[in-house]
Amino acid sequence: MAATLPMLAGALALGIPAAHAADNPGRDALAGTKPAWATAKADKGDASNGAQVSLRVYLAGKDATGLAAYAKAVSDPSSPSYGKYLSAKKAQARFGATKAQVAAVKSWLTSNGLKVTGVTQHYVSVTGDVAAAEKAFSTQLHNYAKGSKTYRAPAKAASAPDSLKGAVLTVTGLDNAPHKANHDDQLPGPTTVFKNSGPFSSYYGSNIASTLPDAYGSKIPYAIEGYTGKQLRAAYGAGSYTGKGVRVAITDAYASPTIAFDAQTYAKKHGDAAWKTGQLSQSLPKNYTNTEACDASGWYGEETLDVEAVHAVAPDANVTYVGAASCMDDDLLDSLSKIVDKHLADIVSNSWGDIEANQTPDLAAAYDQVFQFGAVEGIGFYFSSGDNGDEVANTGTKQVDTPANSAWVTAVGGTSLAVGKGDKYLWETGWGTEKAVLSADGKSWTNFPGAFTSGAGGGTSKTVAEPFYQKGVVPDALAKANNAAGNRVVPDISAVADPNTGFKVGQTQTQADGTESYSEYRIGGTSLASPVMAAVQALAQEARGGKAIGFANPSIYAKYGSKAYHDVTDNPTGSGLAEARVDFVNGYDATDGLITSVRSLGKDSSLSAVKGYDDVTGVGTPANGYVQSYRRH
Repeated sequence: MAATLPMLAGALALGIPAAHAADNPGRDALAGTKPAWATAKADKGDASNGAQVSLRVYLAGKDATGLAAYAKAVSDPSSPSYGKYLSAKKAQARFGATKAQVAAVKSWLTSNGLKVTGVTQHYVSVTGDVAAAEKAFSTQLHNYAKGSKTYRAPAKAASAPDSLKGAVLTVTGLDNAPHKANHDDQLPGPTTVFKNSGPFSSYYGSNIASTLPDAYGSKIPYAIEGYTGKQLRAAYGAGSYTGKGVRVAITDAYASPTIAFDAQTYAKKHGDAAWKTGQLSQSLPKNYTNTEACDASGWYGEETLDVEAVHAVAPDANVTYVGAASCMDDDLLDSLSKIVDKHLADIVSNSWGDIEANQTPDLAAAYDQVFQFGAVEGIGFYFSSGDNGDEVANTGTKQVDTPANSAWVTAVGGTSLAVGKGDKYLWETGWGTEKAVLSADGKSWTNFPGAFTSGAGGGTSKTVAEPFYQKGVVPDALAKANNAAGNRVVPDISAVADPNTGFKVGQTQTQADGTESYSEYRIGGTSLASPVMAAVQALAQEARGGKAIGFANPSIYAKYGSKAYHDVTDNPTGSGLAEARVDFVNGYDATDGLITSVRSLGKDSSLSAVKGYDDVTGVGTPANGYVQSYRRH
C-alpha cells in the first residue's frame, strides 16, 4: 500500500478520475476510500446492516483535470495565464458540477435506499443504513480495530457506477473514525486565566539574567514579554504598507464571544490603528456541534491570536472571521468553501491541522478541490506547519501535518526571532525548543540543554507528490526521502513562532477570583506564524496595486535565493543561543511558586534550519525587499 499511496494521492491532487476497477466491471473505483488502518489483521467482521451512516458524496465537477491545470496556470508567474483569475460564478460555471450531474448522482443514491439530506455545489449529503451504503458503493463495511478503539470502514475501495461518467470525486463518512483538526498553538482555554511571570526582555537581550547560571558559555537574556505589531512590521519589512484595500479571512472552529471588544482593546493598548466600523466581520454557522469533543472554548484564544496578529502587521486590511460549526473536517471544509464560493477574501489564514497519518486520500481530494477553486479565483490559503517538529515525540512516527502538506497551499513554518533595540532585526533561528530547569541550589541547569518540548512542523510528505514549484529548489535529500519520484516537502516559508520570542495577545478570560475580564499574555506556535505571514501577504498585495497574489507558492519559490528573504539557520551567531524563562507553576499567579528554566533555540527535533531551503523554515522569512518584490509583477 505504502508504495502506491504517493501515486494515488498524486492522481487525486490533479483531479484525475479514478481508473476502472479490474475486479469490479462497470464501476469507477474511488481511490483512497479504504483507509490504510483497515487491514485484514485489524478486521473484526461485518458492520451491522441496520447501523446508520451519514455520508458526503463530493462532486468532481465537469472538468476536474482542467480545474487543476487552470489553477496551476494562473498561479505561475512564468505562465501566460498568470493572474487571469475567474470570478466565483465563472469558476463554478466552467469547472463545477452541472445540474444534470447532480441529478444523476442524487438518483443513483436514492435508488440504492439512501436519503438525500442536502445538496451544495460541492457535494450531496445522504443518510441511510450500512446495507444501503454497501449497495450504493459496491463495498462491504467492516469493523476494524484502530488503536484501542473499533471503527467502521470499507473492506475495499468504494466505487461509483460508470454511467455517472466520473461525476463523483470521492465519498467521506464510510469510515467513522474521527476526522478532526487541532489548533496549532499553545493556548489555554478562557476557562482559566493564563499569565506569564516576569522578568522579561522588552526587545531581544534588553534584560540579561545576570544571577542565573550561564548557558553556552555566557549569560543569557530573559524571554521576550511579547513582540508588538511595530516590532514584527520592522522585522519583516512592512515599510509604509498597511494592507489597505486587502481582504484577509481567518478560519477556525467556533467563535469567541468577546472578539470585537478584545481586538479593539488590544489595538488601543499597543498603538495599533483602531479598528474601523465594518473592518472586522464574522461569518458564523447557525448551530455549533461537537463542542465537548473539540474543546470549543479552547478555540476562542486561537481566533483572538489570529485576528490580533493580522491587524498588528496589516492594520488597514479588512478581516473576516469564518467560524466552522465544529473542528471536524466536514465543517472546516464548509468554512473554506464558503470563502471560495462567496470570494470573501484573497488571503486565508488557517492555524489548525492534524498529522498526515490521520489524513485519508478521500478527504485530501475534497480539500484540494477547494484549494484549486480558490487558486482559480486568486485566493491563497496559508496553513501553519504544526508545533511538534518531526512529530516523533508526539506520535512515534516521523511525519508532516495536514492540510499544510497539500501541494495547493502555502505551508508556514516557524522561527525564533530576535528584534533588538530600535526595532532592529538581528537574526532568526528555526523554532525548536529544548528545556532544562534550574537546579535546587540555583547553580546549574539540570541535564542541560534538556528535552525537546516543541518546534516548527516540517519534513517530507509520504502521500503528496512533489509539486512543480519545489523542483530545483528543494534538495533531493529532502524531496526523495520517502520515494525516488519525489514528494512534497513542508514548509514553504516561515515567520515568528517560538513562544519564547512570541507575540502578546489580549483576551477576556476567567480570572482566579471567578470574574471575567480582559488580560494579556505571550503566545506562540505556528498558529502565530500563519496569520503573520497572511498579513505580510496583505502588504505585498497592496504593493502590487491591490491585484491578488492568489496561490503564492510559485511566486515564493521564484524569488528563492534573492534578497527578498532572510535565509534562516539554526546557528546565526556562531554559538549556542538560549533564553531564561520564569513561569507561574499554576499558570496565573505566584501562589504555588515559580519555575525557572533555560530554553535553547534552534533545536527542532530531527529537523534542521540550514543555509538555503530547509524543512524548518522553507525558503526563509520575508526580508526588507519581500513586500516590494511584488510591485514588479
